[in-house]
Amino acid sequence: MNFINSIKLLLPALIPSWNFFDVIASSPRIQFSLLKSENTPIQEWHEFRPRPMHLSFIQMLKRMLWNPGWNESLFLVSCAERIMGDSTQQLIQHSENEILKRIKKDLLQTESEFNVSDITYLQFRLIFVHRQGTELQKEVTFISRIQPLSMDNDYES
Repeated sequence: MNFINSIKLLLPALIPSWNFFDVIASSPRIQFSLLKSENTPIQEWHEFRPRPMHLSFIQMLKRMLWNPGWNESLFLVSCAERIMGDSTQQLIQHSENEILKRIKKDLLQTESEFNVSDITYLQFRLIFVHRQGTELQKEVTFISRIQPLSMDNDYES
């Protein structure tokens, strides 16, 4: 009998179930804007970590085995969902800080297409994309505070 109980416990780990989703809905998308000052009007929003338009078969295989960037992007989706959910102000603040920190890191530490030398502030927003009839509609659901672009004021998580 003990062997059967062990198998029952091990079976869900070997054969995963997809019933853990409460609701299947679109996930929030993160867009950011770069500002020269806190009072600068926002000119353009850029998608943060857009998905590639095409992946080769080899790239898909590599991503199945090792893809830390995607894991971090999934964490950011969780942070965005926490902001939009019924979270405490402390959790919302923590999630906003995590998203801001990662946008800053990507802009300052990677080869970015953006010239950040004359940019001093950053802001992000969360949007949901949904289909209405034949058109895609974007709904802005959250706009972050304006944050200095320097990494000096980031806390350690």
